[in-house]
Amino acid sequence: MLEQGNMTLSSEPASLAPPQTQIRQWLRDAYDLTKPRITFLVLITTFTGMWLAVRGVPPLLLVISTLLGVGMASGSSSAFNNFIDREIDQHMQRTRNRPLPTGRLSPQVALWLGTFLGLSSFVFLSLTVNMLTAALALFTNFFYVVIYTIWLKRWSPLCTSIGGISGALPTVLGVTAVTGRIDTTALALFIIMYLWQPPHFWAIALIRSEEYRRVNIPMLPVVKGEAVTKRQMLIYTVLLLPASLSLFWLGVTGPIYMGVAALLGITYLGLTIKFIFQPVTSKRAYQLFFFSIFYLCLLFVMMFVNCLPA
Repeated sequence: MLEQGNMTLSSEPASLAPPQTQIRQWLRDAYDLTKPRITFLVLITTFTGMWLAVRGVPPLLLVISTLLGVGMASGSSSAFNNFIDREIDQHMQRTRNRPLPTGRLSPQVALWLGTFLGLSSFVFLSLTVNMLTAALALFTNFFYVVIYTIWLKRWSPLCTSIGGISGALPTVLGVTAVTGRIDTTALALFIIMYLWQPPHFWAIALIRSEEYRRVNIPMLPVVKGEAVTKRQMLIYTVLLLPASLSLFWLGVTGPIYMGVAALLGITYLGLTIKFIFQPVTSKRAYQLFFFSIFYLCLLFVMMFVNCLPA
C-alpha cells in the first residue's frame, strides 16, 4: 500500500557526513519507519468516522486528541512491521530501500519506537478520549502486527482478506471517539473499508507475484493463481457496491452521496470485469489500482459533502 523508503541524499558515506546531516537523516529514517503515507490515510478514515458520528464538525479538542492517539498507534504498528519484515524487505524492489534493509537504522530503533508509540497511544487515548477507543486502537495494533504480519502474511493466502480487518478499524475508532459505542454507522464504514482493501492490493500483487514467491509470502496470486485472484477481486467489488450505499439507507448521507457512490461503484465494477477478462499487465494493474484510490477518495469526500444532520 504505497510504502517506500528514502535513499540517502548525500553522495558521501554517512560516517563522513557532517553531524547535522547525520542527525537529519536519522530523524528522517525514523519518521519513515512510521509509514507516514499510510498513517495519513488512517487519520483521514478516522476523521471521517468522527464526522459522520457527529453529522458535522466534531469538537476540535476531541479531533486533535483522537487523531494524535490514532496516529501514534498507526506509527507503532508500522514500526513493528518494519522490524519484523526487515529480512523480507531486502529482497523486494518496493521495500529494499527502507531504513532497516539498507542498514541506515538498526532494528532496535524500530522495536523501541514501535513500543513507545504503542504504549503512548493507549495511555493518551484512554485519558483524553475514552477507554473503548484506546482498547480498539491497541487491538488494531495487535491484529496488524501479530495476526497479520507475524502469522497470516507468512502462512496463509488469507493474509489480505483477514488482514484487512486492521485496515478497516480506524473508521470505527473515529465513531467510538465521539459516541463511546460501536453503532450501525461504525459497522457500515468498517464494511466499506474492509471490502475495498483486497481488490485494491491484489491488483498489484498479480504483477509482483514472483517477488512474493521468492520470499515465501503466500499471497493469493502465488498460492491460488491468477484466475482465482481475479474471481476474488470481482466478488469483493460486487459486494462493495451495496455496502457503499448502506450509509444512505441508514440515513447518514443524502441522495447526492448515493448517486455518486452508485456511479463510482458501477464504474469500479466495470473496470474490474474488464480487468479479469484481459491478460494481466503492469499498465492495466496500475490503472485499476489507482482508480481504486480515486474511488475511495471521492467516496469519502461525498460523505463529508452530503452528510445529513442527526
